[in-house]
Amino acid sequence: MQQQDQVRQQLVEAAPAAIHAGKTDEELLVAYREGDRVAFATLVERYRADLVQFLHRFLSSRAAAEDVFQDAFLQVHLSADSFDADRRFKPWLYTIAANKARDFHRKRRRRAAASLSAPVGSSDGRETTLVDLLEGPSEGVDAALLESERQQLVKEVVDNMPAHYREILLLSYFQKLSYNQIADSLQIPLGTVKSRLHASVANFADAWKTSLERQSQRTRDQRN
Repeated sequence: MQQQDQVRQQLVEAAPAAIHAGKTDEELLVAYREGDRVAFATLVERYRADLVQFLHRFLSSRAAAEDVFQDAFLQVHLSADSFDADRRFKPWLYTIAANKARDFHRKRRRRAAASLSAPVGSSDGRETTLVDLLEGPSEGVDAALLESERQQLVKEVVDNMPAHYREILLLSYFQKLSYNQIADSLQIPLGTVKSRLHASVANFADAWKTSLERQSQRTRDQRN
């Protein structure tokens, strides 16, 4: 327990040295295994913003995201000796973080219900990507939206998605992980990654369209 408390204190107070700035994630973890404590702090700071943001979107709570972030890096500390330095650190870290986030949901009994009947593909049968949905206006409905409003709508739509769709969408489009990296992170087959991501985009598409229509209606009501 004392060792865990010391690691948690490092997460709060550590200030990584600039000497480690040019090292890869994998080199830093190897250095930490060899006794370089500053290398661990460098990893923490390198991933703090992105990983907390990912967990915040996943858990819809900043406080919970901070707690799970610390738990994830505590697990990195405890499992550092088992890390294969020939593999990438980021997918390994996100595997740990995603598992910790799912544990949080289970403990709080707040897991979102999964929809097994979500349609695959867009309503017209064509392939659709998240980027297309965000960049291409739907009948001009979102043309007048301010960027801040648009970002808020995206956040609301993503936050309200079923958990298994939300996590794969965040890993793919926001964290830019490859299919193989996502498969490793979620411990699911590659084919499942592709089909689940496809369904996730379709789920987002339906919710995004509904959100835009509601926003448009609110705008018309304010003008009248």
